[in-house]
Amino acid sequence: MGPAPTPLPGEPVPGHLIAGFDAGQTHTRCRLAWVGADGRRQLLAEGEAGGVSHLAAPGGPERFVAALNDSLAVARAALVASGSASVAAFPLAAAAIGASGIEHGSAVQAQGLDLAAAALGLPLERLAVTGDERTALGGAVPRGPGILVISGTGCIALGRDGAGRTHRCGGWGWLLDGAGSAMDLGRDGLALSVQMADGRLPETPLRAALWQALGAEDAQAVKAAVVDPGFGPAGFARLAPLLDQLAASGDPHARRILARSAEALAELVGGVAAALGLQDPPVCAVGGAVTHLAQLRQGLAEQLARRLPAARLVPPAGDASDGALALAAERLRD
Repeated sequence: MGPAPTPLPGEPVPGHLIAGFDAGQTHTRCRLAWVGADGRRQLLAEGEAGGVSHLAAPGGPERFVAALNDSLAVARAALVASGSASVAAFPLAAAAIGASGIEHGSAVQAQGLDLAAAALGLPLERLAVTGDERTALGGAVPRGPGILVISGTGCIALGRDGAGRTHRCGGWGWLLDGAGSAMDLGRDGLALSVQMADGRLPETPLRAALWQALGAEDAQAVKAAVVDPGFGPAGFARLAPLLDQLAASGDPHARRILARSAEALAELVGGVAAALGLQDPPVCAVGGAVTHLAQLRQGLAEQLARRLPAARLVPPAGDASDGALALAAERLRD
């Protein structure tokens, strides 16, 4: 995130109120900024609400609209609480949304644009709706070549070369392509736990720890838990921190799972680098899993050192909300 939000005192200088949304599977963040006549952006406030699902999923459009409206309402309320009620009352002049499940150039992207226009009361030319990996790349690497790898509930890598060409690897949904994500860590751990239960693998602390986290007494209870409609990818992902702790404590199965996930993330980065011809790109690794799971992040660094020795693992310049705000500001100039 950029500088701490600062309320505009009294009546704002001439300019526009814009919003940048980072809409993931677990939560949506709306960040508000004021763009002055000189084009400079001043961060004001932010708000958080529920996440989104693919627009083609049952309830997907409704979740998308609710996430935008609710997070914007929380951000406006935060602006009022900071003493900038007059600014909070301004209508949005432009907005950009980076959302999970939005494929660039797809019919889903067009649907998201229409839904956002109706929800936010903006004309299409003052809106941008794209995949959250694109706003995340724009925030992490504002200029020049670079690669962003995201590992949260899901995972994806996106890169840009010096000419502005982009290429992505991964991100094809948890049913097809989750290796390297928190969801995959949890799923793989549970898969091994039931293999321990029926005698295919020797027992380690992994089984008891995961089953205790689920509140399951046997393999049948584990099966019932994961097929519940409310479990889904987020249910698996919630077990990832426990897998990381087990790996750190030396559990052999957990260590292998974390090693495979780190290798999968490095493969995403390598695929992007090869497609764009990047020999020594800065690489930013973001997302809840790779940020908070020490074993996964260390494994990724080791794998990158072997696969792309000239690449540099660097901290991101900003986050996906920063990238969305930059995209929204561009819409003011269009």
